[in-house]
Amino acid sequence: MKVIIIGCGRLGSGMARDLSMRGNEVTVVDMDPLAFERLGKGLKIKTIAGIGFDRDVLVKAGIETADSLAAVTSSDEANVVSARIAKMVFRVPRVAARVYDPRKAEIYRRLGIPTISPVATTAARIAELLTFSNLNTLVSLGSGEVNIVEIDATDLLAGQTIDHLSLPGKALVVSITRMGRSFMPHAATQIEYGDVLHLAVMGDDMDRIASLLG
Repeated sequence: MKVIIIGCGRLGSGMARDLSMRGNEVTVVDMDPLAFERLGKGLKIKTIAGIGFDRDVLVKAGIETADSLAAVTSSDEANVVSARIAKMVFRVPRVAARVYDPRKAEIYRRLGIPTISPVATTAARIAELLTFSNLNTLVSLGSGEVNIVEIDATDLLAGQTIDHLSLPGKALVVSITRMGRSFMPHAATQIEYGDVLHLAVMGDDMDRIASLLG
């Protein structure tokens, strides 16, 4: 998986190392070339010195073919600009922005930009969220304890009932969008090909839900 990280501070460098060790292709962008020293040696991590919301810099970083992007600089505004460009212009599938101000975080979530708590969310946890290929995280609630995720129903899920994906206290299907209309399902509701499912998933159980999806 190809991941771009904007910002090479403590969080960004930790994410980069974690993702690289998982076998992902990682590129880190930072305005300060000296920041890349935090990455250490021995890992194949591409580095680019530049502004994280500059189009030319993003293209150089490979955003046109990126699977995920996380903007984790010390500036809320810069992070959201980078994330919105990635999501709206380059259609990067998974995007997240680090936001310090919780009031701003709510606004950005309404704009469709998942936000990251700079205090309680670890580099490893964010790395996991960026690389779950079957899950699209829409919103992280609290400090990342609960995630609202979106799943496109494929042939694997078609014909299954909702209780197949519901794990008491860990995951709950809260809505289905079918043919442009949404409704709240019950345990016996059958999933149809093309449905869009929205689940509330405990942060520590994302990998378990991903495994159920193959």
